[in-house]
Amino acid sequence: MRRNASKPRIGGTVLLIAVAVAAAIAPVPPALVERVYSRGMYPLVQGALTPVSNVVPVALLDVVAAILVGALLVVAVRGSRQSGWKPAARRLGILLLKVVAITYLLFLVMWGFNYRRLPLEEKLDFDRTRLTQTNAIALASAAVGRVNELHPAAHAARFDRARLASAFAAAEQTLGARHSTPTGRPKKSVVALYFRAAAIDGMTDPIFLEVILNPDLVDVEIPDVLAHEWSHLAGYADESEASFLAWLTCLRGDDLARYSGWLSAYRRAANVLPRAVRASLPALEEGPKADLRAIAARLGRSSPLLRQVAREAYDSYLKANRIPEGIENYDAVIQLMLATSLGREWSPAR
Repeated sequence: MRRNASKPRIGGTVLLIAVAVAAAIAPVPPALVERVYSRGMYPLVQGALTPVSNVVPVALLDVVAAILVGALLVVAVRGSRQSGWKPAARRLGILLLKVVAITYLLFLVMWGFNYRRLPLEEKLDFDRTRLTQTNAIALASAAVGRVNELHPAAHAARFDRARLASAFAAAEQTLGARHSTPTGRPKKSVVALYFRAAAIDGMTDPIFLEVILNPDLVDVEIPDVLAHEWSHLAGYADESEASFLAWLTCLRGDDLARYSGWLSAYRRAANVLPRAVRASLPALEEGPKADLRAIAARLGRSSPLLRQVAREAYDSYLKANRIPEGIENYDAVIQLMLATSLGREWSPAR
C-alpha cells in the first residue's frame, strides 16, 4: 500500500525528541561526569577539533549555519511546489524539530556536559567564611595598586597571544589539569555584529569548539576576555569558574595581561562594595580611569533593548543548563577570588 505523502511519519522524530529530553533531565552524578567526560572524553574531542578549527580564519559556525538555513529553504520551496504550502509546512516543522533535537544532543556530547561536572569550589581550598567585606576591600585595594603600577607598561605593550597561551597552560596546572588545552584563535564571524549591538564580549562555539570575540573590545580587555573563552574551551562551562581561570591566567602573563586581569579584578571587587566603602579605596590614577571610561563608552554604544533581550535569553540558557543563579553566575567569580586560598604565586590550594 502506498503511504500518503501528505502525512509524514513522525515516529522517528518523537523518539529523537524523547532521547534529547531524557538527556536534558537525566540526573548524572557530577563525579561521574568529571571523571568520564570532563577529564576523559572531552579533552580528546577538544584536543582534536580546536586545532583543526584554528586552520580556518572564519567561524565554522557561520558556514554550517548558512548551509543549514539554505537547505531548509530549499526543502520548504520544493515541498510547497510539490504538495502545497500546508503539507510542506508540516514537513518543515518536523524537520526543524529533528534539527533542534540533533543539535542539542551534539551540544551535550561536544561540550555541554561540562555544565554537570564537579564545581570548582569542591576541588579547591574554598572557605565561605572568607567572603567578607574586609577581604573584598583588600582585593580592590591591591587591584588599584597593581593597575596604577602596570598602566604605562601595559599601554606600551602589544597583545601577544602566544605568551597568553603559555600563561593559560600554567594557570590550568594550578587547577589540576593533566594536559594543556589547545587554545583557539579568535575567529571572524557575522555574529560579531550582534555582539556589538548587545554588548557581548565573546563566546565559545560549543559545537566546533572555536572562539569568537567582540571586535570592539578595548585593547586592555582582550587578554581577560580571550582567557575567559579559552577557559570554556578547557571545559569550565560555569561562567564564574571560567572568569577565575582567566584571572589566574592574566596574573601569569605579560604586563598587558596582568593589567587586564587586575583591572577586571578591581571592577568585580569594587562592584560588591557599598558606594561609601568604594569611595574610601585608594585612588585610581588617570590612566586606569581613562580605560574604564573607554570600556563604559563601548558598552554605551550598544542597544539597551538588545542588551536586555540578550541578558534574558542567556539567563534562561544558563538556568536550563543547571546554573540556578543564571546570568548572576558571572558575578559569582568574586566568591572564588575571595574564598579560595591562594599562595604567593597566586596558586590555588587544593
